[in-house]
Amino acid sequence: MNRSRLIVLALAALAAGAVALVARSMLGGGTPASKAEVHAAVSSAAVLVASKNIEPGTPVTGDMVRWQDWPKSNVDSTFLTADGVGGNPDQAVKGTVARAPILAGEPLTNTKIVHSDSAGFMAAMVTPGMRAVSIPITTESGAGGFILPNDRVDVIVTIQISDSPKLYVARTLLHAVRVLAVDQTYTQDKDQKTVLAKTATLELSPQQSETIAAASATGTVALALRPLGDNGANDVAAKKKTDTGVVAVIRYGLARAAGPAKPE
Repeated sequence: MNRSRLIVLALAALAAGAVALVARSMLGGGTPASKAEVHAAVSSAAVLVASKNIEPGTPVTGDMVRWQDWPKSNVDSTFLTADGVGGNPDQAVKGTVARAPILAGEPLTNTKIVHSDSAGFMAAMVTPGMRAVSIPITTESGAGGFILPNDRVDVIVTIQISDSPKLYVARTLLHAVRVLAVDQTYTQDKDQKTVLAKTATLELSPQQSETIAAASATGTVALALRPLGDNGANDVAAKKKTDTGVVAVIRYGLARAAGPAKPE
């Protein structure tokens, strides 16, 4: 290899080194940034996110949510942040219900949850595809006033089928329907508190809503409270065939008539 070729290669190596130094200085001097420096460079905010999947109509509680660091540049105005609602997640979601499905890790927004004092609270409680139907009840027909929201009840209708003698037929129309709300008032008489029930709001399908509307117009509707946790999953036989019975009015100590009703 001649001398001139060696000189050209040496100059090329020096030029490549100079370019590398210039590029290194332009990229921050070649010192790798630590994770802390990178984290500090990205401004973040604490956003309230779901810690589990939340179905529509489900009351939101503190154990269903958690705080998550979120880049401030990506925080939407509808997000619930620690700066906006405070640092306590229990207080942030107190009295709220999910209006739409919320996936685990998804930020909670003002459009996905609703407060109990909001006009859309009842609509948020209703399962998609179902309807909220209110029926008049009394304390006696509403299990003595002990029926509460989210209880399961059977709906029984009593209809008079004969006037002379007076005969009534009772039938269980619906099984294990969910109670959304109960309109109750309390009266205090000395040391005794009396519960007065006026209406009950039930979650029904459109077809069940029509059935209840017709039953309320033709007879007396009563609610039978089911055991806690009994959602009617094993009530298939009762749904296929309901037991009905004719009730006779007893006068002067004698039953005018009694007997089972003929099945339809």
